[in-house]
Amino acid sequence: MHVLMASAEMSPVARVGGMAEAVSGLVRQLRRDGIGVTVVLPDYGGVELAGERRRTLEVPDWAHPVTARTGVLDGHGEITLLEGHGSIKPHPYSDERGAAWADNDLRFFTFSAGVAALTGELAPDVLHVNDWHTSATLGFLAEPPPCVLTIHTLAYPGISPPYWMERLVRSPDLFAWYGDTNPLLGAIRLADRVVTVSPNYATEILSEGQGMGLHPVLGQVVDKLVGIINGIDVEEWNPATDARLVATYTAGSMRGKSANRAALHERFGLDADGPSQPLIGMVTRLVEQKGIDLAADAARFLDRVPARLAVLGSGDADLAARLAILADQQPGRIGFVNGYDAELSHLVFAGSDLLLMPSRFEPCGLAQMQAMAYGTIPIVTDVGGLHDTVVDDDTDPERGTGFVCRSVDTAGVVDAIHRAARAWNTTKRRSAIRHRGMSIDWSWAGPARSYLDLYREIA
Repeated sequence: MHVLMASAEMSPVARVGGMAEAVSGLVRQLRRDGIGVTVVLPDYGGVELAGERRRTLEVPDWAHPVTARTGVLDGHGEITLLEGHGSIKPHPYSDERGAAWADNDLRFFTFSAGVAALTGELAPDVLHVNDWHTSATLGFLAEPPPCVLTIHTLAYPGISPPYWMERLVRSPDLFAWYGDTNPLLGAIRLADRVVTVSPNYATEILSEGQGMGLHPVLGQVVDKLVGIINGIDVEEWNPATDARLVATYTAGSMRGKSANRAALHERFGLDADGPSQPLIGMVTRLVEQKGIDLAADAARFLDRVPARLAVLGSGDADLAARLAILADQQPGRIGFVNGYDAELSHLVFAGSDLLLMPSRFEPCGLAQMQAMAYGTIPIVTDVGGLHDTVVDDDTDPERGTGFVCRSVDTAGVVDAIHRAARAWNTTKRRSAIRHRGMSIDWSWAGPARSYLDLYREIA
């Protein structure tokens, strides 16, 4: 079987959210399973490919020229990068202030036209597109192959000016959205299977509250809607072999976790007064979706728990400023590093006792799985993939792997932190929760089998 996988992100070429890790993990596992996968990404610049081959694709006049660079990315196999109108940018979607690039519609519609051209050339058994950035591909193909659309989040449908519908060659009316063009909407209607990145999110988006206005259409295609939980790269996220850590460790011997804990205290300037106060970590994008404001509100009560907080994240400038103020107001108790640092993120997962994810919605979430793999107990809200992956230990002591907020608000977060801290301070209970989380197979093996089953159904 040959699958053409098109995405705006894939680690390590471009990483903004969970989609980058998900696409990378799925592609690697499919290739391990013997599936031929052609990976197509925008050329954002700065990526060197071994044995590079270049060619110009046959695209509509408005999209011309689109250049395809195909070669081997060290450690990640062969990929194809498409250079088109404005594709080369320092960030896939936005400038340094977080404002979307003004030409994003042209950039990603051009990319989709290039993906359509490649699809016509290569004739894959299955076309797999991801989120709105590749959704218009289905409108540029008069006779597309069987297609899977993965929705990593409904929050960004890619609403664009109405004139884009005039450039589509297949069912442009299906992309119409209150006078504008909605590429994600069109792909939902045209794809043979629509996958969300967790079973619970597939249910949630049928409701008005989580459907982002698309719930009526999703309700009409529920027969082709499937939820498949993401995996994580268990080779990269393995505390027994992680070279980024101060010390490695396993579920059977956790001594190395203490050394990482001490290093994390030092890196974030936190007081280290022994093991009596749990250290709560956060590795997150600073956006409203992630409940950063709820975490900031809850942080006012950390001295009563008591606990400490280390936050690594980047995004909204106002949220970053609020976290910086909190760190200044509570030195030694709250630490904040503004930015994304891959090496430091591994230390946060390894050195923290608890991980906080107070998301308002979370299609899948990877951090909670990465945390459990490192023996760090997650505190999460009961949404999306968090619902599917974390079992509240107070509710189910035999299966508990973390703590689930009883409400998505400050009171719910504070309550869950208190409950988690009490459990953490009971050695036997803490060890049991950690061991259960570290024993789960979080790899891509199972999710890849589910995707392969879908490919076979439609192909």
